[in-house]
Amino acid sequence: MKARLALTLALASLWHRKKVLALVCLTLTLSVSLLLGIQYLRTEVKQSFTSTISGTDLIVGARSGQLNLLLYTVFHIGDATNNIRWSTYQSLKEDSRLEWLIPISLGDSYRGNRVVATDENFLKHFRYGRDLPLELAEGQWFEEVFDVVLGAGVARSLAHQVGEEIILSHGGGRTSFSNHEDTPFTVTGILAPTGTPVDQAVYIGLDGMEAMHVGWESGVAIPGRTITREQAEGRDFTPDAITAAFIGIERQVLTFRIQREINQFAGEPLSAILPGVALSELWRLMGQFERALLGITVFVVITSLIGLIAVLLTIQAQRAHEIAVLRATGASPALIASLYIIECVALAVAACVLALAIGMAGVSLAGPWLLANYGLQVALRPLTSEEWALLVSVPIAAFIVALVPAFSTWRQSRRLGFGEPADQ
Repeated sequence: MKARLALTLALASLWHRKKVLALVCLTLTLSVSLLLGIQYLRTEVKQSFTSTISGTDLIVGARSGQLNLLLYTVFHIGDATNNIRWSTYQSLKEDSRLEWLIPISLGDSYRGNRVVATDENFLKHFRYGRDLPLELAEGQWFEEVFDVVLGAGVARSLAHQVGEEIILSHGGGRTSFSNHEDTPFTVTGILAPTGTPVDQAVYIGLDGMEAMHVGWESGVAIPGRTITREQAEGRDFTPDAITAAFIGIERQVLTFRIQREINQFAGEPLSAILPGVALSELWRLMGQFERALLGITVFVVITSLIGLIAVLLTIQAQRAHEIAVLRATGASPALIASLYIIECVALAVAACVLALAIGMAGVSLAGPWLLANYGLQVALRPLTSEEWALLVSVPIAAFIVALVPAFSTWRQSRRLGFGEPADQ
């Protein structure tokens, strides 16, 4: 009965001061939204990063750091320090311990999207997420020299369809003034969305990469020396070098031995990295930043709660008459003090509910944009235990900070005798 009375009085008090407390609730809602949003994105981005590539045992490229090799081969960020010779790739291909190899050649772009030259093994063996294969949403994988397959994000953002012709650009920058206008490519397929950097790339054959660079030197086309699509028919375009290779090993127990042998390869300096280890290191470096950001957000929430205390203490002087009336009607000091705790916790709970609604709307709206522009798959899902813990901690913190005005009110109400005027 007393609990119901306290709750009724608290709700009436909140409604009476709804304008002031609505602003406090709004501030707290935005703080909780920021806190929950950062934690949610942390989880989603980590999942997106770790699911970018799976089933690949080694990535081999020219000698460099493992993060650099991972970034330019998997995430299409940065450029290779050097290429590896085609003869080296053929030597690796002849190793019976290797189940499959995927050659990768980089260097060109299409409207800011990386062009990846590869072969049919990319579609056949590349895996992402929980060992999910690549699939074509439309058309077929490239077969001819000037066929091209688009990632889902490229096709969606540029509104391309199967059968269209596109002109690739020389170099990996977003803006290029050197275009391969003599060798347009025909879109033969569009990959299904993956939520990984695969969606933001354009895929051609190794022979297509070689053919469109005939007659080019130092990034410039030499007049009269380039070839057209018709002139390319029947010619051999075996590459001299590639950028990197993804490797699948038949017996994974041999992974470390093969990695060591490749790193000590006598023909040319190579680096062989474990994608999982490199991803862990990348996330560890990023984790320092996101933990600092989460810490700052926690301080923002604490500041909002302190602001709530300040508001409650400020209006406490205006409630002297209210306290006197409650005491005169028989309310105990504990009941009067509990009103502050109920009000504060109720505001915190309302802020958490509103923050959840804002977060759901934000993920629904921002998810497609993040997928289209950054290849990050952020979708609605149930909250994790860590996210629930953060959310529940807000009402608990509100309960703790509410003890300050509650104790002050308890002392004030004790000074007022039963039935005494408010100014005594």
